[in-house]
Amino acid sequence: MTTKAQPSAQHRAEALKERVYVTFTGLAVVLALQSHAETLTPGEAASTLAITVVGTLLAVFVADFVSHLAVHAKTPSRSELAHMARTSFGAFGAIVLPLIFIAVAAMGRWSVETSLRASTVALITALVLIGYLAVRRVKMSWWKKVIVLGAEFLLGLAVVGLELLAHG
Repeated sequence: MTTKAQPSAQHRAEALKERVYVTFTGLAVVLALQSHAETLTPGEAASTLAITVVGTLLAVFVADFVSHLAVHAKTPSRSELAHMARTSFGAFGAIVLPLIFIAVAAMGRWSVETSLRASTVALITALVLIGYLAVRRVKMSWWKKVIVLGAEFLLGLAVVGLELLAHG
């Protein structure tokens, strides 16, 4: 019986980093779309979100590839390239729920504005959950964990605030 090897801590950290980055990217797009939701169709909202995230993931993949070339002075092996692709494009899952909410709007069950509001809540909840899951295994006292989570929360609020400021 063979078992699939567990990803290394480094690989898990890379995947988590990309998921956090894509979640913030998705949140930025959703917040920008909310500023003019009344003029959007569900298709426009979904395509804007998906295209922006896919573009971001392609940029991350290219950055990984180029940095590998620069550091190792050779192209990545097949397994390294597969790892880069899994890490980059696996983060697309961060926006599945917002796309489902927009699909609900496309079916006429919600307005685009409601789907974007639900998407904002889902993405912020995902960031909080990711932060909690990251901190829960760290060996430190509970009050230090609360401080770390509070700092993560405040930084997240700062990102949301900057996005709202930018898109008024």
